[in-house]
Amino acid sequence: MSDVTTMLVDSNVLLDIFTEDPRWFPWSAKALTRAADRAVLAVNPIIYAEVSVGFEQIEDLEEALPSAYFHRLPLPWEAGFLAGKCYVRYRRAGGRKRSPMPDFYVGAHAAVMGFELLTRDPARYRTYFPRLQLLSP
Repeated sequence: MSDVTTMLVDSNVLLDIFTEDPRWFPWSAKALTRAADRAVLAVNPIIYAEVSVGFEQIEDLEEALPSAYFHRLPLPWEAGFLAGKCYVRYRRAGGRKRSPMPDFYVGAHAAVMGFELLTRDPARYRTYFPRLQLLSP
């Protein structure tokens, strides 16, 4: 599997598609299709939780994110450590407390595992994970 890229799919891309967001749906749908053509798509528990808010029942979420298409990956402990360190840098640089921690976990997960990240909100990832390969607008 060394030749296969894993692409972690950020919740904003999935939510754009599930809600048919008028601004972002076209970009997110096309980017997800392109990513699926060249990589294994994956989500982690943080992404799964963020996307779950749009669903009443877990069965509906499972249907929307079939495990045969979106691999479920655990969060490595090293990602937790890196997320915490990046969050401290963010706060020391004047970042608001307003719960950015999930983004740091997602970025750290991709960085620690050498995954690419599909997101439409690249600014924080580029700042705190500069070597992370992004597929973004």
